[in-house]
Amino acid sequence: MTILILIIVLALIFDYINGFHDAANAIATVVATKVLTPFQAVVWAAFFNFLAYWVFGFGVADTVAKTAHTMEINLVVILAGVIAAICWNLLTWWLGIPSSSSHTLIGGFAGAAVAHAIAVHGFSGYIGEDGATHYWYEIVSWYKAGKDGAMPSGVLIIIAFIVLAPLLGALASYLISIWLLNASRKTIGPKIFTAALMIATIVFVYYQMVPYEKIEKPRFDSHFWSVAFEAHNIKWFLVAFIILTVSAFCLIFSSLNLHQADAALKKMQLLSSAAFSLGHGGNDSQKVMGIIAAAVAVYINTNPGVHMDAWLDVVLPNDDLGIKGVMPSWIPLACYSAIAAGTLSGGWKIVKTMGSKITKVSSFEGVAAETAGALTLYFTEHLKIPVSTTHTITGSIIGVGLTKRVSAVRWGVTVSLIWAWILTIPISALLAGLVYFILSVFI
Repeated sequence: MTILILIIVLALIFDYINGFHDAANAIATVVATKVLTPFQAVVWAAFFNFLAYWVFGFGVADTVAKTAHTMEINLVVILAGVIAAICWNLLTWWLGIPSSSSHTLIGGFAGAAVAHAIAVHGFSGYIGEDGATHYWYEIVSWYKAGKDGAMPSGVLIIIAFIVLAPLLGALASYLISIWLLNASRKTIGPKIFTAALMIATIVFVYYQMVPYEKIEKPRFDSHFWSVAFEAHNIKWFLVAFIILTVSAFCLIFSSLNLHQADAALKKMQLLSSAAFSLGHGGNDSQKVMGIIAAAVAVYINTNPGVHMDAWLDVVLPNDDLGIKGVMPSWIPLACYSAIAAGTLSGGWKIVKTMGSKITKVSSFEGVAAETAGALTLYFTEHLKIPVSTTHTITGSIIGVGLTKRVSAVRWGVTVSLIWAWILTIPISALLAGLVYFILSVFI
């Protein structure tokens, strides 16, 4: 039980570090464009980090918890993974490198699990409880096909999104920038496109809504308020609100003078940064929830017959067996509080990198980048994919830079960041493996 409590404490410390390490993701553009002062920006971002508790489910947490097969590891594995993730996060923060807190946690968890499998079984095959021959590398859930056509999961999917997340962010921000640029012209074509997009958004979001009949635990007696405040529905309402707000601005953009347009864009930056902070809180806090849930599951597996107190009564969902997940409310509340507190602490070295070293950012670019980043995070969270908020917003900033010219992006800085992204998972895995072997000597 002592190790379990230590893991929970360290996981929350990691969540706090994640907050100030990734604070730049949400506040760099609003600070760079002087829409908010640094202090105002971190308070703004921290508030929406915490607000994400009422918006997002636990899909990403489930994916992270199943990075390694919990029946085949012990608590030392998870402890080593968290320690390695904390060390890498602190190092990259000190160097001002916006690496992924998500990927260092996944890499640490997977690396420690592989080290455990090698320590226990060696490199040769062994007979598992199912009677089949297994190998050390199978301890990690590399790939699992989605059920009924759903998105597949596993570490390989997470690795794929090292490339896909920034590309999606860049593509989305590029398209939004082109949309806004065309909307500034006094022609009818962009307005027709915008009106059609508004209609399409309303129809799409309508069909994503969960009706009252399918809500397991309605929050209110009223059908309307229960549907409106269902977490799944709130997320899609936000998607619609973001797109419709930008659309409304596009409809009047051509009638505004330069001063009016800049003032409107600065106000919209508050919305876009808030939306991204929500996505950041929802995406990154869930990863720590997943680690805590995995630790409890491992503790129960390694201590059969143990009676868990209600405050640690965690059950991992299993779609194959029809088991629904259970998580005490204090765990998500603690995780969202920790990341919000970390964001309040700021991460000024990385803010400088994100806000000015990649490309020059104005209110126009800030709105496009943050809106694209937020929408990317919402859709990947819907697919239960733990992507990097750092990669997503960096790709989005690159995307808006490309609308000006290719040379507007400082590719020397960008290439250095990409190398950090590529190396994060393997270095975290190797570090976690080393920490595991050291801990195994003493525990």
